[in-house]
Amino acid sequence: MFKAPAGSFFLFGPRGTGKSTWLRQTQAEALWLDLLDPEAQRLHQARPERLRERLAAEPGRTTVVIDEVQKVPALLDVVHALVEQRPQLRFVLTGSSARQLRRGSWNLLAGRLVEASLHPFMAAELGDDFRLEEALRIGLVPLVWEAAEPGETLRSYASLYLREEVQAEAMVRDVGAFARFLEAISFSHGSLLNLSEVARECQVSRKTVEGYLGILEDLLLAFRVPVFSRRAKRQLVAHEKFFFFDAGVFRSLRPAGPLDGAEEIEGLALEELVAQHLRAWLAYRREGDRLFFWRTRAGREVDFVIYGPRTFVALEVKRSRQVGACDLHGLRAFQADYPEASVALLYLGAEVLRIDGILCLPCDSFLRRLTPNQSLL
Repeated sequence: MFKAPAGSFFLFGPRGTGKSTWLRQTQAEALWLDLLDPEAQRLHQARPERLRERLAAEPGRTTVVIDEVQKVPALLDVVHALVEQRPQLRFVLTGSSARQLRRGSWNLLAGRLVEASLHPFMAAELGDDFRLEEALRIGLVPLVWEAAEPGETLRSYASLYLREEVQAEAMVRDVGAFARFLEAISFSHGSLLNLSEVARECQVSRKTVEGYLGILEDLLLAFRVPVFSRRAKRQLVAHEKFFFFDAGVFRSLRPAGPLDGAEEIEGLALEELVAQHLRAWLAYRREGDRLFFWRTRAGREVDFVIYGPRTFVALEVKRSRQVGACDLHGLRAFQADYPEASVALLYLGAEVLRIDGILCLPCDSFLRRLTPNQSLL
Protein backbone atom coordinates (compact mmCIF):
# COMPACT_ATOMS: atom_id res chain seq x y z
CA MET A 1 0.00 0.00 0.00
CA PHE A 2 2.96 2.34 0.47
CA LYS A 3 3.58 4.76 -2.40
CA ALA A 4 6.88 6.60 -2.46
CA PRO A 5 6.95 10.40 -2.74
CA ALA A 6 8.20 11.65 -6.09
CA GLY A 7 11.22 13.52 -4.75
CA SER A 8 13.73 12.95 -1.99
CA PHE A 9 12.31 11.59 1.27
CA PHE A 10 12.98 10.06 4.68
CA LEU A 11 11.47 6.60 5.13
CA PHE A 12 10.93 5.78 8.80
CA GLY A 13 9.71 2.54 10.31
CA PRO A 14 10.57 0.10 13.10
CA ARG A 15 13.03 -2.69 12.45
CA GLY A 16 11.55 -5.57 10.50
CA THR A 17 8.83 -3.62 8.68
CA GLY A 18 10.49 -4.18 5.31
CA LYS A 19 12.11 -0.84 4.48
CA SER A 20 15.25 -2.36 2.99
CA THR A 21 13.36 -5.14 1.21
CA TRP A 22 10.94 -2.67 -0.36
CA LEU A 23 13.76 -0.36 -1.47
CA ARG A 24 15.81 -3.22 -2.95
CA GLN A 25 12.82 -4.06 -5.13
CA THR A 26 11.87 -0.53 -6.15
CA GLN A 27 15.24 1.29 -6.19
CA ALA A 28 17.48 -1.40 -7.65
CA GLU A 29 19.38 1.10 -9.83
CA ALA A 30 20.23 3.45 -6.97
CA LEU A 31 23.61 3.99 -5.37
CA TRP A 32 23.30 2.08 -2.08
CA LEU A 33 24.88 2.80 1.25
CA ASP A 34 23.95 0.17 3.86
CA LEU A 35 24.96 1.45 7.29
CA LEU A 36 24.04 -1.83 8.98
CA ASP A 37 27.21 -3.13 7.35
CA PRO A 38 29.89 -2.54 10.05
CA GLU A 39 32.59 -1.72 7.51
CA ALA A 40 30.46 0.83 5.66
CA GLN A 41 29.40 2.36 8.97
CA ARG A 42 33.01 2.62 10.16
CA LEU A 43 34.28 4.14 6.91
CA HIS A 44 31.58 6.80 6.73
CA GLN A 45 31.82 7.68 10.41
CA ALA A 46 35.50 8.41 9.87
CA ARG A 47 34.97 10.30 6.58
CA PRO A 48 31.34 11.28 5.82
CA GLU A 49 32.54 13.07 2.65
CA ARG A 50 33.27 9.61 1.22
CA LEU A 51 29.67 9.70 -0.05
CA ARG A 52 30.52 12.69 -2.23
CA GLU A 53 33.52 10.80 -3.64
CA ARG A 54 31.42 7.75 -4.47
CA LEU A 55 28.93 9.92 -6.35
CA ALA A 56 31.75 11.62 -8.25
CA ALA A 57 32.91 8.18 -9.41
CA GLU A 58 29.39 7.30 -10.67
CA PRO A 59 28.01 10.46 -12.28
CA GLY A 60 25.18 8.52 -13.96
CA ARG A 61 23.45 7.74 -10.67
CA THR A 62 20.31 9.79 -10.08
CA THR A 63 19.08 8.15 -6.84
CA VAL A 64 20.98 7.55 -3.60
CA VAL A 65 19.67 5.24 -0.87
CA ILE A 66 21.19 5.48 2.61
CA ASP A 67 19.84 2.66 4.75
CA GLU A 68 19.61 3.25 8.55
CA VAL A 69 21.05 6.75 8.27
CA GLN A 70 20.82 7.29 12.06
CA LYS A 71 23.92 5.09 12.39
CA VAL A 72 26.04 7.95 10.94
CA PRO A 73 24.21 11.24 11.60
CA ALA A 74 27.17 13.21 10.22
CA LEU A 75 26.13 12.07 6.74
CA LEU A 76 23.17 14.46 6.97
CA ASP A 77 25.56 17.39 6.55
CA VAL A 78 26.91 15.88 3.33
CA VAL A 79 23.41 15.09 2.05
CA HIS A 80 22.28 18.62 2.89
CA ALA A 81 25.13 20.09 0.85
CA LEU A 82 24.46 17.74 -2.08
CA VAL A 83 20.74 18.60 -2.07
CA GLU A 84 21.69 22.26 -2.40
CA GLN A 85 24.38 21.73 -5.05
CA ARG A 86 22.79 18.96 -7.15
CA PRO A 87 18.99 19.30 -6.97
CA GLN A 88 18.59 16.65 -9.69
CA LEU A 89 19.76 13.97 -7.24
CA ARG A 90 17.04 12.03 -5.39
CA PHE A 91 17.88 10.87 -1.87
CA VAL A 92 16.03 8.17 0.03
CA LEU A 93 17.13 7.98 3.67
CA THR A 94 15.75 5.23 5.88
CA GLY A 95 15.74 5.08 9.66
CA SER A 96 14.39 3.00 12.53
CA SER A 97 15.25 5.63 15.13
CA ALA A 98 14.79 9.39 15.12
CA ARG A 99 16.96 9.98 18.19
CA GLN A 100 20.35 10.50 16.59
CA LEU A 101 18.90 12.39 13.64
CA ARG A 102 17.87 15.33 15.77
CA ARG A 103 21.45 16.47 15.75
CA GLY A 104 23.44 17.97 12.89
CA SER A 105 21.53 19.03 9.78
CA TRP A 106 18.29 17.24 10.68
CA ASN A 107 16.15 20.37 11.15
CA LEU A 108 17.41 22.01 7.96
CA LEU A 109 17.26 18.83 5.89
CA ALA A 110 13.80 17.86 7.15
CA GLY A 111 12.42 20.95 5.42
CA ARG A 112 13.72 19.69 2.06
CA LEU A 113 12.88 15.99 2.29
CA VAL A 114 9.37 14.64 2.67
CA GLU A 115 8.81 12.35 5.67
CA ALA A 116 7.12 8.99 5.00
CA SER A 117 6.66 5.90 7.15
CA LEU A 118 6.39 2.17 6.61
CA HIS A 119 4.12 0.21 8.93
CA PRO A 120 3.52 -3.47 9.63
CA PHE A 121 1.44 -5.32 7.04
CA MET A 122 -2.14 -4.25 6.48
CA ALA A 123 -4.66 -7.06 6.08
CA ALA A 124 -5.40 -5.94 2.52
CA GLU A 125 -1.71 -6.30 1.62
CA LEU A 126 -1.77 -9.94 2.70
CA GLY A 127 -5.05 -10.72 0.97
CA ASP A 128 -6.07 -14.34 1.42
CA ASP A 129 -2.99 -14.95 3.60
CA PHE A 130 -4.39 -12.70 6.32
CA ARG A 131 -5.71 -14.61 9.33
CA LEU A 132 -7.18 -12.57 12.14
CA GLU A 133 -6.41 -15.09 14.87
CA GLU A 134 -2.78 -15.33 13.75
CA ALA A 135 -2.45 -11.54 13.52
CA LEU A 136 -3.73 -11.22 17.09
CA ARG A 137 -1.21 -13.80 18.27
CA ILE A 138 2.00 -12.77 16.48
CA GLY A 139 1.18 -9.37 14.99
CA LEU A 140 1.89 -8.20 11.46
CA VAL A 141 5.56 -7.18 11.45
CA PRO A 142 6.85 -8.65 8.13
CA LEU A 143 10.01 -9.97 9.80
CA VAL A 144 7.84 -12.01 12.19
CA TRP A 145 4.94 -12.87 9.89
CA GLU A 146 7.22 -14.43 7.26
CA ALA A 147 9.59 -16.15 9.71
CA ALA A 148 9.87 -19.94 9.76
CA GLU A 149 9.30 -19.80 13.54
CA PRO A 150 7.34 -16.57 14.13
CA GLY A 151 6.92 -17.16 17.86
CA GLU A 152 10.66 -17.43 18.41
CA THR A 153 11.35 -14.42 16.19
CA LEU A 154 8.81 -12.37 18.10
CA ARG A 155 10.31 -13.30 21.47
CA SER A 156 13.73 -12.09 20.32
CA TYR A 157 12.39 -8.87 18.79
CA ALA A 158 12.44 -6.77 21.98
CA SER A 159 15.83 -8.11 23.03
CA LEU A 160 17.17 -7.21 19.57
CA TYR A 161 16.24 -3.58 20.22
CA LEU A 162 17.65 -3.70 23.72
CA ARG A 163 20.94 -5.08 22.46
CA GLU A 164 21.42 -3.30 19.14
CA GLU A 165 19.79 0.06 19.71
CA VAL A 166 19.47 0.90 23.39
CA GLN A 167 22.69 -0.67 24.64
CA ALA A 168 24.85 -0.05 21.56
CA GLU A 169 23.87 3.62 21.37
CA ALA A 170 24.23 4.05 25.15
CA MET A 171 20.71 5.46 25.33
CA VAL A 172 20.30 4.36 28.95
CA ARG A 173 22.81 3.67 31.69
CA ASP A 174 20.87 0.81 33.27
CA VAL A 175 19.62 -1.63 30.62
CA GLY A 176 18.09 -3.79 33.35
CA ALA A 177 15.92 -0.90 34.56
CA PHE A 178 14.85 -0.26 30.98
CA ALA A 179 13.87 -3.93 30.59
CA ARG A 180 11.75 -3.64 33.75
CA PHE A 181 10.19 -0.49 32.31
CA LEU A 182 9.22 -2.37 29.12
CA GLU A 183 7.39 -4.96 31.19
CA ALA A 184 5.71 -2.37 33.42
CA ILE A 185 4.52 -0.16 30.58
CA SER A 186 3.04 -3.16 28.78
CA PHE A 187 0.27 -2.98 31.42
CA SER A 188 -0.53 0.54 30.15
CA HIS A 189 -1.04 -0.65 26.58
CA GLY A 190 -4.43 0.49 25.29
CA SER A 191 -5.05 2.41 28.52
CA LEU A 192 -4.71 5.92 29.87
CA LEU A 193 -1.03 6.59 30.46
CA ASN A 194 -0.10 7.47 34.04
CA LEU A 195 3.67 7.92 34.17
CA SER A 196 3.74 8.27 37.94
CA GLU A 197 2.21 4.81 38.37
CA VAL A 198 4.66 3.30 35.88
CA ALA A 199 7.55 4.96 37.75
CA ARG A 200 6.39 3.44 41.05
CA GLU A 201 6.12 0.03 39.42
CA CYS A 202 9.68 0.30 38.02
CA GLN A 203 11.05 1.90 41.21
CA VAL A 204 12.61 4.75 39.26
CA SER A 205 11.82 8.46 39.07
CA ARG A 206 9.03 9.86 36.91
CA LYS A 207 11.63 11.82 34.93
CA THR A 208 13.47 8.58 34.17
CA VAL A 209 10.24 6.99 32.92
CA GLU A 210 9.61 10.02 30.71
CA GLY A 211 13.06 9.49 29.21
CA TYR A 212 12.44 5.78 28.69
CA LEU A 213 9.13 6.52 27.00
CA GLY A 214 10.87 8.99 24.73
CA ILE A 215 13.31 6.24 23.73
CA LEU A 216 10.44 3.90 22.86
CA GLU A 217 8.86 6.58 20.68
CA ASP A 218 12.19 7.50 19.07
CA LEU A 219 12.70 3.82 18.20
CA LEU A 220 9.19 3.87 16.69
CA LEU A 221 8.16 1.03 19.02
CA ALA A 222 5.29 2.92 20.63
CA PHE A 223 2.94 5.83 20.13
CA ARG A 224 0.44 7.88 22.09
CA VAL A 225 -3.11 8.79 21.10
CA PRO A 226 -4.48 12.12 22.39
CA VAL A 227 -8.05 12.72 23.53
CA PHE A 228 -10.40 14.35 21.01
CA SER A 229 -11.49 17.63 22.61
CA ARG A 230 -12.75 19.85 19.79
CA ARG A 231 -15.97 21.62 20.72
CA ALA A 232 -16.11 19.50 23.86
CA LYS A 233 -19.51 19.51 25.56
CA ARG A 234 -18.51 17.26 28.47
CA GLN A 235 -15.61 17.05 30.87
CA LEU A 236 -12.94 14.85 29.29
CA VAL A 237 -9.95 12.97 30.65
CA ALA A 238 -6.57 14.64 30.24
CA HIS A 239 -4.24 11.64 29.87
CA GLU A 240 -3.26 10.19 26.52
CA LYS A 241 -3.57 6.52 25.58
CA PHE A 242 -0.46 4.43 25.08
CA PHE A 243 0.07 1.72 22.45
CA PHE A 244 2.93 -0.42 21.21
CA PHE A 245 3.17 -0.29 17.43
CA ASP A 246 2.19 -3.93 16.83
CA ALA A 247 -0.15 -6.40 18.51
CA GLY A 248 2.42 -9.22 18.50
CA VAL A 249 5.13 -7.02 20.03
CA PHE A 250 2.69 -6.02 22.77
CA ARG A 251 1.88 -9.66 23.55
CA SER A 252 5.56 -10.61 23.61
CA LEU A 253 6.27 -7.92 26.22
CA ARG A 254 3.14 -8.32 28.36
CA PRO A 255 3.77 -10.96 31.04
CA ALA A 256 0.83 -13.31 31.54
CA GLY A 257 0.08 -15.41 34.60
CA PRO A 258 -2.81 -17.16 36.34
CA LEU A 259 -4.41 -13.81 37.27
CA ASP A 260 -4.36 -12.48 33.70
CA GLY A 261 -7.51 -13.29 31.77
CA ALA A 262 -7.03 -14.31 28.15
CA GLU A 263 -10.04 -12.19 27.22
CA GLU A 264 -8.42 -9.03 28.57
CA ILE A 265 -5.12 -9.53 26.74
CA GLU A 266 -6.82 -10.59 23.50
CA GLY A 267 -9.15 -7.59 23.74
CA LEU A 268 -6.16 -5.25 24.04
CA ALA A 269 -4.46 -7.02 21.12
CA LEU A 270 -7.59 -6.55 18.99
CA GLU A 271 -7.72 -2.85 19.83
CA GLU A 272 -4.02 -2.57 18.93
CA LEU A 273 -4.56 -4.40 15.62
CA VAL A 274 -7.22 -1.86 14.66
CA ALA A 275 -5.01 1.01 15.86
CA GLN A 276 -2.03 -0.05 13.77
CA HIS A 277 -4.24 -0.42 10.68
CA LEU A 278 -5.66 3.06 11.23
CA ARG A 279 -2.15 4.51 11.63
CA ALA A 280 -1.03 2.87 8.39
CA TRP A 281 -4.17 4.08 6.61
CA LEU A 282 -3.55 7.64 7.79
CA ALA A 283 0.16 7.57 6.88
CA TYR A 284 -0.34 6.14 3.40
CA ARG A 285 -3.18 8.54 2.53
CA ARG A 286 -1.16 11.64 3.49
CA GLU A 287 -4.27 13.83 3.78
CA GLY A 288 -3.58 15.32 7.19
CA ASP A 289 -6.10 13.24 9.17
CA ARG A 290 -5.22 12.42 12.79
CA LEU A 291 -6.01 9.65 15.26
CA PHE A 292 -7.67 10.37 18.62
CA PHE A 293 -9.79 8.67 21.25
CA TRP A 294 -12.66 10.09 23.30
CA ARG A 295 -13.42 9.55 26.97
CA THR A 296 -15.48 11.56 29.41
CA ARG A 297 -14.78 11.79 33.13
CA ALA A 298 -18.11 10.01 33.61
CA GLY A 299 -16.72 6.95 31.79
CA ARG A 300 -18.28 7.21 28.32
CA GLU A 301 -15.59 6.19 25.81
CA VAL A 302 -14.96 5.70 22.10
CA ASP A 303 -11.79 3.79 21.21
CA PHE A 304 -10.83 5.76 18.10
CA VAL A 305 -11.76 9.04 16.48
CA ILE A 306 -10.32 9.82 13.05
CA TYR A 307 -10.56 13.52 12.27
CA GLY A 308 -9.29 15.48 9.28
CA PRO A 309 -10.19 17.70 6.34
CA ARG A 310 -12.60 15.15 4.84
CA THR A 311 -12.91 12.48 7.55
CA PHE A 312 -14.78 12.40 10.83
CA VAL A 313 -15.31 8.82 12.04
CA ALA A 314 -15.68 7.28 15.49
CA LEU A 315 -14.98 3.57 16.00
CA GLU A 316 -15.56 1.30 18.98
CA VAL A 317 -13.84 -2.11 19.13
CA LYS A 318 -15.40 -5.04 21.01
CA ARG A 319 -13.87 -8.47 21.51
CA SER A 320 -17.22 -10.24 21.27
CA ARG A 321 -19.07 -12.34 18.74
CA GLN A 322 -22.41 -10.92 19.89
CA VAL A 323 -23.25 -7.24 20.35
CA GLY A 324 -26.30 -5.44 21.61
CA ALA A 325 -27.58 -2.00 22.53
CA CYS A 326 -25.61 -2.06 25.79
CA ASP A 327 -22.34 -2.03 23.79
CA LEU A 328 -23.23 1.24 22.07
CA HIS A 329 -23.40 3.66 24.99
CA GLY A 330 -20.10 5.37 24.13
CA LEU A 331 -20.90 5.75 20.44
CA ARG A 332 -24.38 7.09 21.19
CA ALA A 333 -22.94 9.68 23.57
CA PHE A 334 -20.34 10.73 20.99
CA GLN A 335 -22.98 10.92 18.26
CA ALA A 336 -25.14 13.11 20.48
CA ASP A 337 -22.24 15.57 20.87
CA TYR A 338 -21.03 15.28 17.27
CA PRO A 339 -23.94 14.51 14.90
CA GLU A 340 -21.61 15.25 11.95
CA ALA A 341 -19.53 12.14 12.68
CA SER A 342 -19.99 8.70 11.16
CA VAL A 343 -19.88 6.01 13.85
CA ALA A 344 -19.47 2.23 13.81
CA LEU A 345 -18.74 -0.67 16.12
CA LEU A 346 -16.24 -3.39 15.15
CA TYR A 347 -16.73 -6.84 16.62
CA LEU A 348 -15.71 -10.47 16.09
CA GLY A 349 -19.01 -11.66 14.64
CA ALA A 350 -19.60 -12.41 10.98
CA GLU A 351 -22.71 -10.33 10.21
CA VAL A 352 -23.21 -6.67 9.35
CA LEU A 353 -25.81 -5.28 11.76
CA ARG A 354 -27.49 -1.96 12.44
CA ILE A 355 -28.57 -1.52 16.06
CA ASP A 356 -30.34 1.68 17.13
CA GLY A 357 -29.14 3.24 13.89
CA ILE A 358 -25.46 2.42 14.55
CA LEU A 359 -23.54 0.24 12.10
CA CYS A 360 -21.89 -2.89 13.56
CA LEU A 361 -19.23 -4.43 11.32
CA PRO A 362 -17.21 -7.67 11.49
CA CYS A 363 -13.67 -6.61 12.39
CA ASP A 364 -12.15 -9.16 10.01
CA SER A 365 -13.91 -7.82 6.93
CA PHE A 366 -13.34 -4.20 8.01
CA LEU A 367 -9.57 -4.77 8.18
CA ARG A 368 -9.49 -6.71 4.90
CA ARG A 369 -11.17 -3.93 2.93
CA LEU A 370 -9.22 -1.07 4.53
CA THR A 371 -6.97 0.53 1.88
CA PRO A 372 -5.61 4.08 1.59
CA ASN A 373 -7.69 4.85 -1.50
CA GLN A 374 -10.98 4.02 0.25
CA SER A 375 -12.91 5.76 3.01
CA LEU A 376 -13.17 4.10 6.40
CA LEU A 377 -16.93 3.50 6.23
